[in-house]
Order: sequence, then structure tokens, then C-alpha cells
Amino acid sequence: MGSGSSPCASCKLLRRRCAKDCIFAPYFPSDDPQRFALVHKVFGASNVSKMLQELPVQQRADAVSSLVYEANARIRDPVYGCVGAISLLQNQVSELQMQLAMAQAEIMSIQMQNQQTTALFQNQIAEFADDKSILLATANNFNNLQEYLNDFATSPNNVIQDPLKRESFWT
Repeated sequence: MGSGSSPCASCKLLRRRCAKDCIFAPYFPSDDPQRFALVHKVFGASNVSKMLQELPVQQRADAVSSLVYEANARIRDPVYGCVGAISLLQNQVSELQMQLAMAQAEIMSIQMQNQQTTALFQNQIAEFADDKSILLATANNFNNLQEYLNDFATSPNNVIQDPLKRESFWT
């Protein structure tokens, strides 16, 4: 950072003079000392310095962000670090996918029930229409029969005989 400015967070923590070409200065500003403290605790300043020097300048900011993330994860879970967090998230994704599949299956089941109910109602409506047409045909036939009987009864040529009365051929 230079002699006129305050030293970067790493130089403050390590209690050294911050040089003009300090590799940590652009990524660990003095106003956020906790960030470097985490990375230093997990990886060590020497290792971080070596990693940053091996990377092109345009990739260093992303590398520092990754180191900070991994250091936070290692502090929270010393055994698994960020792999534990990733595993937890993958398990949650799997569980949510299973819940989604179950919900989709339930929706499909309800849709199939609705289709079956609709088909049943359509069949019942068709049967009702068939029954209605049969009833209409029967009513028409009954009306025709009634007209025939009326015509028969009013015709002078037709004699209605009492079936209990016997007539003799001799009288």
C-alpha cells in the first residue's frame, strides 16, 4: 500500500511494514481485518502468498473469495469444510426433488381421476339421452296406439263384443 496509507489487514496482523507491492493489499483491505485472520488461521500467510503469486492477476480476486469461503467453512466444520456444506445442499436438493416428484405424481393422479369422472359423467349423460329417446319413442307409440283405438272405437263398422256374452248360432 505504501508508506502514506495504513497497512493492509495482513500486514497489520503479521505486524510488518506494508510494502508498495504487497500481494495481500488489494484483496485484504485494512477495514476488514477478520477476513485475512480467517484465511491466515486456516491456510497460513505463506501458503496464501504462494498461491496468489502463482495465479494471473485477473484470477486472484476470485481465488481470495474462494479462500475466504473455504476458511469460513473450515472454521464452522473443521472436518468437512465446504464439502460438508455442499453435501448438505445436495441432500436438500435430492429431498426437494423427491417431494416435487411426489407432488407431480399426486397432480397426475388427480388429473386422471378427473378424466375418469368426466368420462363417467359423459357416459351417464349418453345413457340418459338414450333412455330419453326410448321414452320418447314409447310415448309416441302410445299416442299412436291411443289414436288407433280411438279411430277403431268411433268407426261404425267395428262392433265391440262383450267377451262374456255368448251368442248362439241359432238365434
